[in-house]
Amino acid sequence: MYSMILGITGGIGCGKTTAASLFEKRGFSRIDSDLLIRNTVLASSEVLNEIRAHLGKSVFDSQGALNRSALAAIVFTQEAELKWLENLTHPRLFDLWRGQLATNPEGKWVIEAPLLFEANLQNWFDFTVCVACSNDLQRIRLEQRGLNRGLAEQRISQQLPLSRKVEWADFVLWNSSSTAFLEAQIDRLVANL
Repeated sequence: MYSMILGITGGIGCGKTTAASLFEKRGFSRIDSDLLIRNTVLASSEVLNEIRAHLGKSVFDSQGALNRSALAAIVFTQEAELKWLENLTHPRLFDLWRGQLATNPEGKWVIEAPLLFEANLQNWFDFTVCVACSNDLQRIRLEQRGLNRGLAEQRISQQLPLSRKVEWADFVLWNSSSTAFLEAQIDRLVANL
């Protein structure tokens, strides 16, 4: 049995990865779901063949590699295509979670799960943690990542409203200030767990 599994969620650009890395520095083993999707699931020839068969060559570059920007342009504007992609990738992601968790069954784990509530994954975790920040700061951070305002709004609109995630989470970390402020909140949380 695992000693503890935390699920980290929050809005895009709110600082889930920063928070998860801070938990990792405090002794938690970390699973980055976005990284697993990008580097393992979407690198699988089986998954790539499924995507090619379903969406065609338009989401692949001239060398045959997946063009994630072209894929995002489709799935973030067509809900049915997003659901199709999630149905393709999520079971594979959960298998990867199981495999990683099995490597340290007595450990403390933190899993970044951006769609934790959207995908109804609460039962995976002992506690859910939402990382939140102001709407303005969220948009500024997304623009700093290279998303224009339109794309940022599109990505935000595809997720459950942040206010709902805050309401449903067991714990909330407010990330509108310094990293030191976020660290202090995490230290208090870890001490209380």
